[in-house]
Amino acid sequence: MTYQVYVRSFADSNGDGLGDLAGIRSRLPYIAALGADAIWLNPCYPSPQRDHGYDVTDYFDIDPEYGTLEIFEDLVEQARQYGIRLLMDVVPNHCSSDHPWFLEALAAGPGSPARERFWFRDGKGESGELPPNDWTAIFGGSAWTRVTEPDGSPGQWYLGVFTPHQPDLDWHHPDVPEMFDRMLRFWFDRGVEGFRADAVTFLGKTEGLPDHGAEVPFGKGSHLFTHHPDGHIAWRRWRRLVEDYNRTNDRDVLLLAEAWTADDPGALAAYVNPEEFHQAFAFDLTTAPWRADAWRKAIDDTLDVLQAEGLYPAWTLNNHDVERAVTRYGRADATQLDDVGRSNIVPSAAEVDERLGRRRARAATLAMLALPGSVFLYAGEELGLPEVLDLPDEVRTDPVHARSGGRVKGRDGCRIPLPWTVSPAGSHGFSPGPGAAEPWLPQPEDWGIRSAEALESDTSSILHLYRDAVAVRRKLTDLQGLDLTWHDIGPGVLAFARGNAVVVLNPTDHDLQIPPALLEGRRVVLVSDPSRRSTVRGTVPADTCVWLAP
Repeated sequence: MTYQVYVRSFADSNGDGLGDLAGIRSRLPYIAALGADAIWLNPCYPSPQRDHGYDVTDYFDIDPEYGTLEIFEDLVEQARQYGIRLLMDVVPNHCSSDHPWFLEALAAGPGSPARERFWFRDGKGESGELPPNDWTAIFGGSAWTRVTEPDGSPGQWYLGVFTPHQPDLDWHHPDVPEMFDRMLRFWFDRGVEGFRADAVTFLGKTEGLPDHGAEVPFGKGSHLFTHHPDGHIAWRRWRRLVEDYNRTNDRDVLLLAEAWTADDPGALAAYVNPEEFHQAFAFDLTTAPWRADAWRKAIDDTLDVLQAEGLYPAWTLNNHDVERAVTRYGRADATQLDDVGRSNIVPSAAEVDERLGRRRARAATLAMLALPGSVFLYAGEELGLPEVLDLPDEVRTDPVHARSGGRVKGRDGCRIPLPWTVSPAGSHGFSPGPGAAEPWLPQPEDWGIRSAEALESDTSSILHLYRDAVAVRRKLTDLQGLDLTWHDIGPGVLAFARGNAVVVLNPTDHDLQIPPALLEGRRVVLVSDPSRRSTVRGTVPADTCVWLAP
């Protein structure tokens, strides 16, 4: 199990209201108790933080807001003492508009070699006043931004498929892949055990940059700059580098792709294979509605692609880009089938029953943890944290909110600083002691009852469920390997076997009778709602998951 840490929201060690590396180091015992094998850090490189680290100015250092290289190296070493590996994020599609390369390109002017590292183009129209094509950005608006040339005149346009502050790099220029080669080795040499590669489907653009000619939904990418063959050239280069590094240094570092293939499962094989990434996130469950048929399809679509090659998926229900599962499953439309191709950053606006959502999230997590492959948990989901939906517009920092003109609330609601203590002091323990600055995003008033301290004392809490499930998952040999066999035990219900273990997920609104054949020789090992364990003999209650094993 890998535990994702959104650095600025995890733990603040110096009272400035921002999480940092020293704060993570201080919470390593908590992460270890959860059963994590690895930690994945969201970007912590120097950045103007316009997209909170996904706009990098220096790929070879640590942002002073988060610490220093020395603190980072100590974190790696301390984590290793707990048997925890550390993974980092790499942002290959774009850098920050404050990156030295881009500043050099602006100063150098049209036709300069410095501009060849990016996608600078002349505009259309009589005076070049129109963008080079009709591409729209993922976060809203045009994908093109016009610059002012060194002489003060309106000039060329550059491509940024996310925001104007994140200019796309042109991987045809030899400086770009060479720099990332050096970057990977730099962090591997400092003990990093692998990278999650951000937005890999956006690398490479259709030759000639033609007009798209159709409207692209907000939050989605045009096919003219997704899944391009040029990207796979880069990933094969990275895989060769990693294989060479592992062989030379007796290491086992890995590459994990953020490749959005939830609406195109066949594309997953193009990224996860012996020549490119070791793994890619299986995002199908993050968009699957609370229905057995949708869950089964999401699981089959992923396993059908990977199992034949002996490859393992990386499952997740939460991350820093999607609405937290408690809120997602509590929405009034949680059981409805999503539109094909729906964007993961544009959630439904239906009403939320948080209590129902929490129960379903517990069941979903238990089902996911029984699947073959790796699992990634996002910090705070083990506390049952919901999406914070009522943030005032003036405190929102996600560029999605600004670029959509406020129509889309953005992702701040899943990035609220974590509560550690019942006491409100230091923002419920997020920051040290009295006198600490307010956190970078405000916590709700009831955050204390959701804190790690509050849940620690309740053995039926979601925190204990996570710990118990991860521990059983690790020890139960039936949950190893890639095998999975479906059992059809009734409409609307999901049941599968892993070896001699059986998992039953009941996402319906009524209790389910378990067939005697599945109960024979097995006992209840885990129930997603422990308060109802005494009622689970031959039945699985509504919105509940049960593990059965000999």
